[in-house]
Amino acid sequence: MEKKRIVIALGHDALGTTLPEQQKALVKTAKAVAEFIKQDYQVVITHSNGPQVSMIHTAMSEFCRLYPEYTATPMSVCSAMSQGYIGYDLQNAIRSELLTHGIYKTVSTVLTQVMVDPYDEAFYKPSKVIGRVMSEAEAAEEEKKGNHVVAVEDGYRRIVATPKPMDIVEIDAIKALCDAGQVVIACGGGGIPVLQQDNHLKGASAVIEKDTIAGQLADQLDADMLVILTGVDKVCLGFGTDHEKPLDYMSIQDAKNYMAAGEFEEGTMLPKIQAAVDYIGDSAIRKVLITKLSAEDAAIGGENGTMIGK
Repeated sequence: MEKKRIVIALGHDALGTTLPEQQKALVKTAKAVAEFIKQDYQVVITHSNGPQVSMIHTAMSEFCRLYPEYTATPMSVCSAMSQGYIGYDLQNAIRSELLTHGIYKTVSTVLTQVMVDPYDEAFYKPSKVIGRVMSEAEAAEEEKKGNHVVAVEDGYRRIVATPKPMDIVEIDAIKALCDAGQVVIACGGGGIPVLQQDNHLKGASAVIEKDTIAGQLADQLDADMLVILTGVDKVCLGFGTDHEKPLDYMSIQDAKNYMAAGEFEEGTMLPKIQAAVDYIGDSAIRKVLITKLSAEDAAIGGENGTMIGK
């Protein structure tokens, strides 16, 4: 019998912020991922990278400020760096956890590029805040380079576009590793956004929403389920109000209606629900589980979490 394939999307809670926090958080994360593998699921993992890529961008910008003879580091390279060091810690944590249960599987991180449309509306309306707080003079210098900045409470910060993903460049390699029975980490931080220029791929100054790419990765792998591990037990209507109502199940039509009614916030639950709707589409088989990261409850169809289906 063919194993069921699931894509697991890890959020900020699964990774922490600083390097020590990340290494500590991944011990718990590896336990949760290992539970799915022990239940004989074929697992592909993607993850967020917000604090990590922001830290790298800040560090590289500061380095270039102190040493002007060095070339500034493009956003796409910062994204690649974050994929590498998160993947390094994550694959080793999962490998160690599996070995404690007598399971030997190769865990591989694929440095993943994601194609975006150069004419995407997002490039004309950048909105993703990244990097350190700058002075007015520093912000003016960024704008001279063609970058966008926005005023924040204590100064200015850079903002970049969040275009929609069009295609995953390394999808064939990811499929091959999955078919070989390996645990695969791919599309970290939404993937490295790139633009097609003849036979070349050029890094884009952008960040891709990690929930959006998780849905596309699950779709292109024809996964049976997308599992989005987040900081809450269930999706709730009226979240944070006196009328908060947790949902055990939500149909695609319900999800569309709730989104239209403005039930979910931008940047938190909304992209997760949209990713679920896009991934499931017209399928009567595909499912999405949104739940809290927990090694004890890492079971599909358990009491915790909100299941979304046709």
